[in-house]
Formats: sequence, structure tokens, C-alpha cells
Amino acid sequence: MPRMITLSRRDLLRGSLAAPAARAQAAPRPNILFILADDMGWGDPSCYGNPRIKTPHLDRLAAGGTLFTQFYVNGSVCSPTRSAFMTGMFPARNRMHGHLATEEQNKKRAMPNFLDPARPTIAAALQTAGYRTAHFGKWHLGHGPGAQLPDRYGFTEYKSVTSNETRFVENAPGFRARSSEWIVDHAIEFIRSTPAEQPFYAQLWTLLPHAPLAPTPEQLAPFQNQQPGPGVPWPGAQQIYNASLRDLDTQIGRLLAALEKDGRAQSTLILFSSDNGPEDIHITNASHSAFGSPGPFRGRKRSLYEGGVRVPGIVRWPGHVPAGRVESRALVSAVDWLPTLAKLTGAPIPSSASLDGEDVSDILLGASRPRRKPLYWEWRFQVAGYAVNRSPILSMRDGDWKLLMNPDRSRVELYRIPDDPMEMTNLAPANPGIVKRMSEKMLAWQKTLPAGPMDSTAGQNGWIWPAGR
Repeated sequence: MPRMITLSRRDLLRGSLAAPAARAQAAPRPNILFILADDMGWGDPSCYGNPRIKTPHLDRLAAGGTLFTQFYVNGSVCSPTRSAFMTGMFPARNRMHGHLATEEQNKKRAMPNFLDPARPTIAAALQTAGYRTAHFGKWHLGHGPGAQLPDRYGFTEYKSVTSNETRFVENAPGFRARSSEWIVDHAIEFIRSTPAEQPFYAQLWTLLPHAPLAPTPEQLAPFQNQQPGPGVPWPGAQQIYNASLRDLDTQIGRLLAALEKDGRAQSTLILFSSDNGPEDIHITNASHSAFGSPGPFRGRKRSLYEGGVRVPGIVRWPGHVPAGRVESRALVSAVDWLPTLAKLTGAPIPSSASLDGEDVSDILLGASRPRRKPLYWEWRFQVAGYAVNRSPILSMRDGDWKLLMNPDRSRVELYRIPDDPMEMTNLAPANPGIVKRMSEKMLAWQKTLPAGPMDSTAGQNGWIWPAGR
């Protein structure tokens, strides 16, 4: 039997949650758009403090809704994060340890070739609740032998790449540069073809600003002042990245304008986020363009430091989600997406679902409270780039505290994130009790995960020092 996710009486009376929870129950079912950028850093949008480029449409989205400064994804690369959004489960529980690749690579890393379609998903739950559902853009939850297409996961319509769909070729000349426009075109067509009386859920998972980036001359033109210099015949990384980011922002602006023109802006909940932190320049296909910003944080893509897993998170739903709000206290995460939408829409969640996330609908609607469930991460492979970004294998965030360590209890690092968001001052030696409590929970959680190999360099941050040091 399906079950509903509901707040208990104790939850309703805790703190100031009663009013937001009541609003959640009384609100009409919203249309929902989920825009997920690829490899966009926390510090990339100008509303998050980027001084080098303006993202006016993302800024307008934030001004009309709530900007979360502590929005976390549950993987430091692509496929794990996507599986977490879809299932409400920590990705390692589905053996999503890294990005889904070839059948041979997946087998070597004890990973499946695709997300198990038997897992309850947000799209299937909303489809059951009467929503018209669609996925446009990057999939990356399985491609190659046996991989299932998005319709097996609850999507009525889809146009996907990095999947087994063969209608579109993402590596075709010029496709990636124009891919944001392509995704938004199909999303607008889907919205306009959906009857006004039927709610819709659409995922717009972009290819940008994931490398390789090759913006068109027209996209590069506004950033000529960022050309490396006289006599250099090629654009610089800043110019390439910002041109790609600007086009993504421009296409989001087109989407917002279409919603307003069609009279659906007020009835549509929008989430904008990214799948992980920005790519590292040491990765070959990004060596010419890795200019994405993690903001003030340590770490980039693949790292479990803040810069790898803390990303933009903007939510707008006019009249329901407070406008112009910057929420810096609450911790919100990708695994919360499914239970939260189930609460807001009345969508049933099968009793077989095993959710790691929590319903944060009260937070979206205006409450500010501590998180009830801790967050866990595992990264079994090498972290690319500079030694300072190479995190331990395990990480846990519980309240204000964040613990990182290797399974053998080496490299124990404890940070109080509100006071030290850059993770520079290791407080583990001064807080053995907190380390003991958190490490016991984290190691117990890891023991529940499916077994699999780890890189010999995983969790290491050493350097080859000159002889005689």
C-alpha cells in the first residue's frame, strides 16, 4: 500500500513549524520545474557572489524566491547525485560510487550499468498522483548494454542524452554549445502542450557548464575583454567558461519568460541546483576551460570538502516560498527532494521506499530549523588536482559539525562549518568526544554499503617531496 509522508504533531509543534506546515497542506498542487546544471560551482552565479560575470536570470529567480547557502548534493560527481535526487537515497546504497561509464569500467568499480528501475522515484510518484512528467537533457543514470530509458522511471515524455536514446548525438559539432537552448525549447513545448488543469513535473538537466566547452563566436563575443592578451589567437579559460555560463543563464531567462507569458509562473515551483562542484583544470577535457568557482570553499568536483558537494540551491514558488530570502541556517540536500515533493503534492511513496532524506517542505515555505538527519558521503577513488583539495574517503555532516576520515581512522578532520566554512582549522584533537560519536555513526553507516574496490590512492593527499627534506 502506498503511504503518505506527513509531519507528526511533535514536528508541527517544534519551533516555529506549525504555520509553514499548515501552508504546505493548504497550498494547491504546484507545477514543478527542476533545473540541474552540470559542474556549476557554488560561487558561479552572481547572486552567490561571483564578481566576474552577471547571471541576471538566476539572480531574478533568487530574488523571487529563496537562496539556500547550505544546499548539498549527495555525490561529488554526476551519476551519484542524480540517483539521490531521483530516489531519496544516498547514492552508495545503489552502488552509484562514481559516474556511470562503460560496462567494463562499471564492473571494475563494482557499479551497475544503470539505476535500478524498480527503485521508487520522484517521477513515478508524481505520475501516480496525476502529474504529467518529462525529462529533457542529460540523463547519465545509465547508457550502454541493458540501460533503461527515462520512461521506465516514471517519465511520460523525454528527450535525453548520455543515455541509450539514439535520436540525439551530444558530441555532434555545435550541439553542446546550443544544448541549453535545445533543452529549454523542448521544455517550453511540453509546458504549453500540458492542459491547464493538469499539473506537470519537468526535469531540465543541462550539459553546461560541463567540459568540453566550445562556445560559439556569438556566445564568446560579449567576453572579448577577457581575451588572454594581444597576440594570443585563442580565448582563455575565463572567456570560454563565462560564455557558456552566460548562455545557460540566458536560456533560463527564456524559460521564465515563457512561464510568465503563459500565466503559469505563479503556479510553478522551480528548483535550480548543480550536480557537484566545478571541474578541476587537471582533467584533460577541462584543461582549457576549468574556470568554475567553488566560492570561498576548499575542494572541487570529486572532493568531499565543501567545494565538491555544496552547490547553488534556489527555490521559487510565488506566494508560497518567501521571496528575497537568503536561508543560511537550514541544511537542505538532494535526498530531500522526493519526500519534500511528496508532501507538497500529496504524491504517494511506496512502503518499499527506503529514504535517507527528510521532508523539508516547511523550510521551503519559510521555516528555519536544524536538520534532523545527518548527511553521509563516500568517495572511493582518487581526487584530481591539488593536494589541498584531496579529501578523505568518508564524510559526515551532523548539525554544525563536519567529520572527514578514512575507514582505517587515518586523516581524522573535524570542522565546525558555520565558523570555518573553508575547512582550514582541524578541531579533531580538541574534541575527542565529538569525533568518537560521529566516527562511530559514520563507520557503522559505511558498513551497510555494498562492498567494492577502492583506488589505492583514495583518501590520500601526499606529495612527492624532494630528496633530503
